[in-house]
Amino acid sequence: MEKEKMNCPKGHGAMEIVRKDNRVTYRGIEINFPAEIFTCPVCMLEAGTLEQTAAVQKAIADAYRKRAGLLNSKEIQDGRAKLGLTQQGLADRMKVGIASIKRWESAIIQSRSMDAMLRHALIGEICGDPCTGNRPFSIPRIKLALQQLGRELGRKILKKGDRMLFAAKYSWYIDMVSFRETGRSITGATYAALPYGPQINNYKDLIDEIMGADEATAEALTDEELRIIRRVALTFPKDMHIYDAAHRETVWKEKPKGAMIPYTDADRLTEI
Repeated sequence: MEKEKMNCPKGHGAMEIVRKDNRVTYRGIEINFPAEIFTCPVCMLEAGTLEQTAAVQKAIADAYRKRAGLLNSKEIQDGRAKLGLTQQGLADRMKVGIASIKRWESAIIQSRSMDAMLRHALIGEICGDPCTGNRPFSIPRIKLALQQLGRELGRKILKKGDRMLFAAKYSWYIDMVSFRETGRSITGATYAALPYGPQINNYKDLIDEIMGADEATAEALTDEELRIIRRVALTFPKDMHIYDAAHRETVWKEKPKGAMIPYTDADRLTEI
């Protein structure tokens, strides 16, 4: 097939395809990327076809992903091919739409939580539960995480009879931030949008179980999970801090009463 041609709009005749190394600042990160573009040898005017523009966008996206430590489009494609998966097969494994896979294999940059899910899926794991954050629900781990939070805050978080008004919001932020940064929640809890903010789903039936759980039976918290719990404690040192913050979150405000708040909303948090 003959290569596409382009003439200089200023009347200087045929333009030449020139390969250039470019530098831009994208999302606060300075990146270098290669690009091929038509250039007039007389006036040095540059112009690009739609195909070239798409290639530039993809090059910028992949250069950014490399600097940010995210899988690039080729790594996603190669990983999928190694497992013998079609785009639909990878989407099914992650429980996302095929459109997401197509975007990530082109010029659309995945979030860190989706990148973590991709990495799990590309080593052969079935993942992608937007309700539990890719972790089995563990009541002892809820207690373990909240007790660790209490140690960071220097006060007791789980209080008998308080209906977890504040504790559940701490748990919600801990789990959502964990999913956003690691691709997994800490407790596997599901959360609902209730009038007084995000709350553990069916919390009324779970309070006594959480209070009475043996946290020693829970999987130990990792160093990364401990760091996340510490960050939540530093961000919200007082109960009303976390209560007010949760009520400012769009991901809670936009949900109908009783609706689930999926972990895929984690990238839209604004308060932490």
